[in-house]
Amino acid sequence: MSEQRYYAGLGDFLNRGKAALAKGPVALVFAEDEVELDTTLRHHQQLGFKSVVAFMPDSFALPDDLVRSVYRVGYDMVPEGALENAVNAVIGAAEGQWLYYCFNAEYLFYPFCETRTIGEMLAFHTEERRDAMLTFVVDLYADDLAAHPDAVSLETACLDKTGYYALARPDPANHNHPRERQLDFFGGLRWRFEEHIPAPRRKIDRIAIFRARLGLALRDDHTFTDEEYNTYACPWHNNLTATIASFRTAKALKRNPGSTFDIDTFGWHNSTRFEWHSRQLLDLGLMEPGQWF
Repeated sequence: MSEQRYYAGLGDFLNRGKAALAKGPVALVFAEDEVELDTTLRHHQQLGFKSVVAFMPDSFALPDDLVRSVYRVGYDMVPEGALENAVNAVIGAAEGQWLYYCFNAEYLFYPFCETRTIGEMLAFHTEERRDAMLTFVVDLYADDLAAHPDAVSLETACLDKTGYYALARPDPANHNHPRERQLDFFGGLRWRFEEHIPAPRRKIDRIAIFRARLGLALRDDHTFTDEEYNTYACPWHNNLTATIASFRTAKALKRNPGSTFDIDTFGWHNSTRFEWHSRQLLDLGLMEPGQWF
């Protein structure tokens, strides 16, 4: 493995990996297992991220092209708070840069991403005086679990075309009145199989794209300590939102002994084949172009 692109741990990366964070946007990919890790990394490279950083155990394998092009950090995702600890450490080292984070087998889509780079999209978002972007984690799943028992298949991926909804987000510091321009979003497999999902993990909203600044911290519910970062739009009009197409929930439901035997298919009457194109997600209302045309 290429020495200059490999870091023994988070501390080593923060000490020696400043080049990876020198110019954004930067994608941080956290590998919980090896499922579709290579396609995840390549997908985000193709979107135009200046750097793609993979946090993964040393035992995980990468193809030669990714060894040469990805910044690899030895990292274990098992300990509690592993994601937030890493993201927050990178925030402290990358002030002013746009960052994005996801897990393996997750794929970012934003409006017109087939013809416009992530940098172009964030340049427009910056002009609108926004420092964060709401993303919806839309569950993908294989159409045939007998053929794909881990629920992952890029070729036959399906998603729910309806069944998404939002609820007001209460503010405990203000008598549980709804927070301004914040909502909790639900749907997909976390909604249909909610009996297998702990209540705090049922939301599908994630502030996955944001600008790093000192003092900012990611919380364990995918929101930030700066409440303006958690808003879906500015006060005067709708803003861009994006989608993360994700096999993560389907994979977990089939891997967990408490749920796998209760699920012989994820398909239902509102399933449709995923087209791997932003137009489908726009048409389904799963992301918002805002004022960007």
